[in-house]
Amino acid sequence: MSARTAIVVLATDRAGGAACSAILEQPLRRSTVFGTTLRHALATESPLVVVTTASLAGKASRWVATRDIVVLEPAELARGRGRALAAGVAARADADGWVVLPAECPLVRPATLRAVGGALANHAVAYAQHDGQRGEPTAYAAELFSELMRLDGDAAPRRLAARYPAAAVEVDDPGVLIDASSDEGMTRARAALADAA
Repeated sequence: MSARTAIVVLATDRAGGAACSAILEQPLRRSTVFGTTLRHALATESPLVVVTTASLAGKASRWVATRDIVVLEPAELARGRGRALAAGVAARADADGWVVLPAECPLVRPATLRAVGGALANHAVAYAQHDGQRGEPTAYAAELFSELMRLDGDAAPRRLAARYPAAAVEVDDPGVLIDASSDEGMTRARAALADAA
């Protein structure tokens, strides 16, 4: 992955933060879902921006410099993940690509983030997959900057990715398929960590 590819951690939801906070503050081993996600993103040593809510900004600042935290107002939150992604891209406009990691995906390994970001050298869009199943993160090259800045709504990032040939980056990382935003996902995350111990 290029040293100028940024990691964008999205810690937002349309509800204005209450549901998102409840998920991300869940304990996960010796940390929380949010803390584990941020620790993995920081381990890449790539430029990082966290897009979040006012209620989570203080928690993010335990891990990330305040200059690297973008707090969305309720009206922006209501516009969905596309708007949050656009805000993260704007905060790292000088990057040569953006690897987008939802904060509720705490088990994505740093090596996976680097591998997906590395695929941007040859592709406009790349995403992680494990055992042939699509997962997180998804990465976008700088050539899509203008389109990324116009994103609005929850489905907008998926629609953008569908318009370009996307590279599936097969990784030996089952964490790309684990989303802790549901009870089932949280159970899977905890089980995966117990198995790894």
